Amino acid sequence: MSNAIHLHYEVSGEDFTRAGEASGAVKKRLKSLGFNPDAIRRTAIAMYEAEINMVIHADGGFCDVDIYPDRIEILLSDHGPGIPDVEKAMQEGYSTAPDNVRSLGFGAGMGLPNIKKYSDEMRIETTIGVGTNLYLTVKVKT
Repeated sequence: MSNAIHLHYEVSGEDFTRAGEASGAVKKRLKSLGFNPDAIRRTAIAMYEAEINMVIHADGGFCDVDIYPDRIEILLSDHGPGIPDVEKAMQEGYSTAPDNVRSLGFGAGMGLPNIKKYSDEMRIETTIGVGTNLYLTVKVKT
């Protein structure tokens, strides 16, 4: 595994039954490559939370994952409405999810805080009316 393994996934919008397919596939791939359970768990949780956000707020998008021996780098990109106030969106419990999404058990306002908690590096680039790119790195501790 000297070179990065590159994976690409489309995230379907407004389809909660398919939310988590990308994170599940990455989890399975990391297991097959022999990554430690902590790195697998943190990657899967951060990706899942981001996928759910893409389904709720952005009508989907895509996810690119680059797997290196010492880290997993993830880009999640959408063409949604953008995040008007990133600082507020990072607060636990803050949510702009509509009531129908909350009634399904999603939209509790823990997505971005959990992504930050489970990744080692997180960067958000967002433009109102254009979309959001979320860059994550999960370091693999040996």
